Amino acid sequence: MLTKVLTYHVVSGKYDSKTLARLIKKGRGKARLKTVSGGTLTAMMDGSNIVLRDEKGGNSTVTVGDVYQSNGVIHVVNAVLMPN
Repeated sequence: MLTKVLTYHVVSGKYDSKTLARLIKKGRGKARLKTVSGGTLTAMMDGSNIVLRDEKGGNSTVTVGDVYQSNGVIHVVNAVLMPN
């Protein structure tokens, strides 16, 4: 279960906040992101903040975005996202 929860927080690719905002706009307010665990996160905007909704309806706000690493981009969120 721990592995599933942890990999639910990972999306393949390099999605910085500008890319996420662009995808949200293109999706008319929502962008669906496939997680490494096989689940789906929904990204939305709340003002200038990016909010992620998990499959159970829980929300988490990105509090620190665009932490660039050699293997991708990290976004710190303020709540645990839970898979179905």
